[in-house]
Amino acid sequence: MIVIDPPAVHRYGRTWSHLASDTSLTELHAFARAQGIPERGFDRDHYDVPAEYHAAMVAAGAVEVTSRELVILLRRAGLRRPKPLAD
Repeated sequence: MIVIDPPAVHRYGRTWSHLASDTSLTELHAFARAQGIPERGFDRDHYDVPAEYHAAMVAAGAVEVTSRELVILLRRAGLRRPKPLAD
């Protein structure tokens, strides 16, 4: 299942959502390609998606979840890749 959280991360003058899969990175990459999301939007275990594309991702089949639920789903699937801790 492809999931997306609400736009809440402010960066680069925009607000972003996270698009992820609770099944596999293969599923996630295929969905992203089909929706025209550039590969550069991939960040370890999710795609960063601008707020203005959130509704289109939902219309294409992404299930809306909270940010917390998204992380839980990634962990359960064994797909969570957190950022390394800074020294």
